[in-house]
Amino acid sequence: MKYGIYFAYWTKEWFADYKKYMDKVSALGFDVMEISCAALREVYTTKEQLIELREYAKEKNLTLTAGYGPTKAENLCSEDPEAVKRAMAFFKDLLPKLALMDIKILGGGLYSYWPVDFTLNNDKGGDRARAVKNLKELSKTAEEYDVTLGMEVLNRYEGYILNTCDEAIDFVDEIGSSHVKIMLDTFHMNIEEDNIAAAIRKAGSRLGHLHLGEQNRMVPGKGSLPWGEIGQALRDIQYEGAAVMEPFVMKGGTIGKEIKVWRDLIDDLSEERLDEDAKGALNFVRHVFGI
Repeated sequence: MKYGIYFAYWTKEWFADYKKYMDKVSALGFDVMEISCAALREVYTTKEQLIELREYAKEKNLTLTAGYGPTKAENLCSEDPEAVKRAMAFFKDLLPKLALMDIKILGGGLYSYWPVDFTLNNDKGGDRARAVKNLKELSKTAEEYDVTLGMEVLNRYEGYILNTCDEAIDFVDEIGSSHVKIMLDTFHMNIEEDNIAAAIRKAGSRLGHLHLGEQNRMVPGKGSLPWGEIGQALRDIQYEGAAVMEPFVMKGGTIGKEIKVWRDLIDDLSEERLDEDAKGALNFVRHVFGI
């Protein structure tokens, strides 16, 4: 298993100088750095830039993974055909870019939009059916470019279509593609699952990507989640994908607003302290997971 971290741990926005964070993530001993696809719309927009990032990651012995929360205007489960059309166009443009960067997994609430507007009358049944239909089509492009789509299971406060691993199993099985898998996140699972380890075992070979974070959104080891049980479940299913830390500890900026971080979670937000906590968490999960 490869261990990673989301660059956004150190930032307040969804885009940044990825080379700077590749330097940092590699020096801290991680195998993987996760990027946001928002940066591929805002900052890294040319083929030359994408190739440059790919080659720089290789120099740093890093694997890149990608995450994204689609906008409401580009929503695969929308009743609005134009929103679906925009979503399909976006993803079909994005997947070859990820392939060019040697990125093999794109995770997130790709089947819907994020952050969800709960003032709307979101139609879970109808939206789910539309998501299945449209992901069956999109999965063909994913298969063509060999990029797996990770269906992230979100807690009830951030999503409404997939809240549990059981729901995700039914969802990906209905789509029926080798390149549509389940993405689990320990932060969300702590809210929704009766037993985190049991849910991981249920996912089994369907588990394509994993996010690690405490119940308080801090790095692993700084909260109360049962990491020993989680590690045993991952060993039981012989999980070989990436386990990417996704902590959010800073208020402010777009990230703080959208993740709902209304206070700084640690007393020292210096880069040195953030680095120290990340490295300590990496050593912790490697020891506890033993894989």
